[in-house]
Amino acid sequence: MQKPTDFVREQVTSVRETVVTAAAEAGTVGSTVGEFIREQRAAAQVSLRELARTAGVSNPYLSQVERGLRKPSAEILAQIARGLKISAETLYEHAGILDRRSGTPETVAAVLADPALSERHKHVLLELYETFTRADSVPHTPTAPQEEPA
Repeated sequence: MQKPTDFVREQVTSVRETVVTAAAEAGTVGSTVGEFIREQRAAAQVSLRELARTAGVSNPYLSQVERGLRKPSAEILAQIARGLKISAETLYEHAGILDRRSGTPETVAAVLADPALSERHKHVLLELYETFTRADSVPHTPTAPQEEPA
């Protein structure tokens, strides 16, 4: 028969393993969105301080988000997106809040990166694109040829 202390020790070990696994998975999502924010900031040639000011967050907080130490809320992501002049939807996808759109990632990225398009135009184009890709992915059942009456 197992001693109560051994049982408790096994349970604590099991819970620790679960917590470590969950923390690692959460850190991956946070670092992914943080890396994406850093890349977008660098592409826009905006300093961390400037983005923090335009997004309405503190420098240390934004730095922690970029390093994957903090997982920002949807509201903060929207503020950061506004500061980067990209769609909030893009950040939501990278943060795992929204499912990725159907279609090729390259096409979606090209539409989102086009500076000539407004956010509204990007959204409409992606909606149309998604509709077409979904329609093409639905298997068509061939209809049997109809015999003509004699």
